[in-house]
Amino acid sequence: MPPSAPGKRPLAAGPGGPQPARMASLQQLVDFCDKRTRRLAFKDHPGSFNGLQVANDGRVTRIGAAVDAGLVPFERAVERGIDFLVVHHGLFWGGVQPLTGPVYGRFAALVRGNCAVYSSHLPLDAHEEIGNNVLLARQLGLRARRPFLFHEGEPIGWIAANKFKRSQLCARLEELYPRVVTVDCGSAAPRQVAFCSGSGNSAVPQLAAAGVDTLVTGELREEWFNYAQEHRLNLICCGHYATEMHGVKALAAELARRFRLPWEFIETDNPL
Repeated sequence: MPPSAPGKRPLAAGPGGPQPARMASLQQLVDFCDKRTRRLAFKDHPGSFNGLQVANDGRVTRIGAAVDAGLVPFERAVERGIDFLVVHHGLFWGGVQPLTGPVYGRFAALVRGNCAVYSSHLPLDAHEEIGNNVLLARQLGLRARRPFLFHEGEPIGWIAANKFKRSQLCARLEELYPRVVTVDCGSAAPRQVAFCSGSGNSAVPQLAAAGVDTLVTGELREEWFNYAQEHRLNLICCGHYATEMHGVKALAAELARRFRLPWEFIETDNPL
């Protein structure tokens, strides 16, 4: 069945013919997200903005989740009739940008498609229930209990007690993620594992102080290879994009349950 035309409200089948689809207000969803992610507790990176970044006409009938704010995920969301999109990497990074070229294209797609965008960056890395790092640990059957890697007073990463050999951890991650790169210079049976989704560059130098020699992350700079050899660390990289799908999916699923709306994840097959 073709998607509803942008800007038009979809109809749901029911007795007597099509019926208006279930609907919630945009403000209800924004309020839920702000509270659930503890948005106001976080001071994010300069230029970043967590929360509602683009509004729609005030009504929501279908929820989407995507890692990145970009033209392709926006167009795919609109094609699927999504009018509230949760993203991890939002539209605003590093100051004012003129609405020209690709930047204009992003906003034009959203406005034409009546699609709101809600961004949650560090709050969805850090969250102790629906955050990327806690969910990374949960995938491995581990429980992330100890906070790690503080930013402006809030923990972004988490540490879990470990029951597996390093080879078992890597094998499981290779089942879960399409591209896994390992630097195996630490213990073959690590007692604890630290998790930092996305970029783990700020996490590596914090491992020793935390008493941990194994990090599961998304990506790292080349320089950390020698550092890992010298400090006897295990560094396991599973992809920036791939490790940051979990939080937006979890938040979208909670929204869908709370407001009884459909949701879906917008995949872009980002290999980085």
